[in-house]
Amino acid sequence: MPFYSLNTDVAVDLGTANTLVYVKGQGIVLSEASIVAVDRQTNKVLAIGNDALPMHEKTHRKIETVHPLKDGVIADFELAEQLIRGLIRKVQTGWLKTIRQMVICIPSGTTEVEKRAVRDSAEHAGARKVHLIAEPMAAAIGIGLKVHEPIGNMIVDIGGGTTEIAVIALNGIVIDQSIRTGGNEIDAAILAYLKYYHNLIIGQRTAERIKREVGSAIVMEPELELFISGQDSSSGMPKVHTITSEDVRTAISSTVSNITSAVMACLEATPPELGADILERGIMLTGGGALLKGMDVIIRNRVDLPVHTADDPFTAVARGTGKVLENVPAYSDILL
Repeated sequence: MPFYSLNTDVAVDLGTANTLVYVKGQGIVLSEASIVAVDRQTNKVLAIGNDALPMHEKTHRKIETVHPLKDGVIADFELAEQLIRGLIRKVQTGWLKTIRQMVICIPSGTTEVEKRAVRDSAEHAGARKVHLIAEPMAAAIGIGLKVHEPIGNMIVDIGGGTTEIAVIALNGIVIDQSIRTGGNEIDAAILAYLKYYHNLIIGQRTAERIKREVGSAIVMEPELELFISGQDSSSGMPKVHTITSEDVRTAISSTVSNITSAVMACLEATPPELGADILERGIMLTGGGALLKGMDVIIRNRVDLPVHTADDPFTAVARGTGKVLENVPAYSDILL
């Protein structure tokens, strides 16, 4: 008779925009939006993750869609717990399975209070033991960097709510910079630009689509175009508009500049010997923001160093957190 375990171990990349779940021995089994739909009359959770996403910006006054995390940290404790619990329930295929241990990644600039909020949410969601790991360290492990060696590696992880920049060596973060700027701020910049310059009001999901399909940080040849629908801010009537990659580049230039400036600041604070390693090995980009067209080029032009976009940058943090989960004792030195 085969052995059947009532325990399961999971790793969670708990992000502002998306949450990925890794199950020990199985890999990444879930990638869903970090969003919860709530009935505000009864405070009952109606849907979580991708089940709640289609409701976003299409609800009536009794139903609200909420992102429990803001800028990479928990903004709504109760709904964050419901989000974690609901997503874990989706991957618990065994009857009465419990979570023996959970590894969760958090921004490197997280305060002790914010760490406690994450830990408490995970424990209330059913985890017996909770380990925390810094996002840039998880990203470095996820893309296969040898973080235990005395060699400097620089990671720039551009997530939904934060951009994490770190120089890593000997299982530790030597220099880190965490700015609350990421994909969500890029979306907000697109929203503001269209409203101010084109009298067009669009939703956050449309802004994300614009970023994904025609967004760029550098000049494109040829420039891309996209037809979008929105609401005329003057008349209130539905309106169709054509937006180009040049428009998006103008809209997001300030946000992209904030990211490149943070990379520069981190490099300036890096010890010379580690800086020499980075000069030789280059900077690695991870996170969903690394998928913005030309992001690697704009950083390379600013810092005059090699910049590489990791393979599958969106899942890098989740893969790294999963590697830690598979062998927690081996990574005990890097856990927070």
